[in-house]
Amino acid sequence: MNKSFKPERPVALIRNALAAIGFVAIGATAALPALAQATWPDKPLKLVVPYPAGGNADNTARLLATQLGQRLGQQVVVDNRPGGSGTIGAAAVAKAPADGYTLLLDATAFTVNPSLFPKLPFDANKDFAPISLVLQVPLLMVVPATSPFQSVADVAKAAKARPGHLTYASAGNGGAQHLAGELFKQGKKVAITHIPYRGGAPALTDLIGGQVDVMFSATTASGPFVKSGKLRALAITAPRRAEGWEAIPTVAESGVPGFQVSEWNGLFAPAGTPRPVLDRLEAETRTIVASPEMKKRFAELGVQGVGSSAQEFSAFLKAETTKWAEVIRTSGIRID
Repeated sequence: MNKSFKPERPVALIRNALAAIGFVAIGATAALPALAQATWPDKPLKLVVPYPAGGNADNTARLLATQLGQRLGQQVVVDNRPGGSGTIGAAAVAKAPADGYTLLLDATAFTVNPSLFPKLPFDANKDFAPISLVLQVPLLMVVPATSPFQSVADVAKAAKARPGHLTYASAGNGGAQHLAGELFKQGKKVAITHIPYRGGAPALTDLIGGQVDVMFSATTASGPFVKSGKLRALAITAPRRAEGWEAIPTVAESGVPGFQVSEWNGLFAPAGTPRPVLDRLEAETRTIVASPEMKKRFAELGVQGVGSSAQEFSAFLKAETTKWAEVIRTSGIRID
């Protein structure tokens, strides 16, 4: 026997064994996120819509959920959580686990609310990971078919002649229709009285009846009335003449340089969602929006598919938030 050999004490053996087990455990724990991402998704996803069923955002969400579910191999369930101008549903997603199983389909109010509310239950800049701008819907500047106004210039001239006499309708304070009206007033330096309604449908009804003079309304809502001859479209709020509305000039080319307003829908996840999951969601969303089937459906609805990258969507959100903050500050808009 080799007398120089000295067996380790039992305590040392136990210590070394525990250290080895700990090393393996740490390695296994570190591998868990990667394993979870590799198997994602392995259960249904929830797509929160912070607005009522039946609206533009809800319709978009249901179209996207069906296609996304097919491509991911898991059901995507639409969960409507309306209230607080979209803040209740958005707050629920901000507080949800950042695991890729809870998503948000939000709209224009997302970039308006930070300036409209003194305090929000989330940080719009930090609590969400933008994935893709799905679509945009331009607004039409419309007047009753019986209106004497034939152009944007006619409206501006009448407003300057009798400040505050003309009225414009909207679906309520702080929405895209209201903000478009305020942006127009600031651009043309005119005074037009805002008449807020509880929804776009009653506002359009009164506009058709001549109870109000003008309105900015999404092509999806006012377009059918223009085509039926009940309303007259003076301009469109898109940056360029839109497909299907080529005969209608933009507000910008009608004397308000830089004027651009759209209602939009975009996809978000909670901040901290793993990058591979976000990348997959972005890629799938962009593929869906660019598909012939979705293009046809968007054309039927009268909306403009976008399917942007996450980076492009982030830049869009920043620009929109800055623009509306200035409009709200200048107009002194307050939420009901």
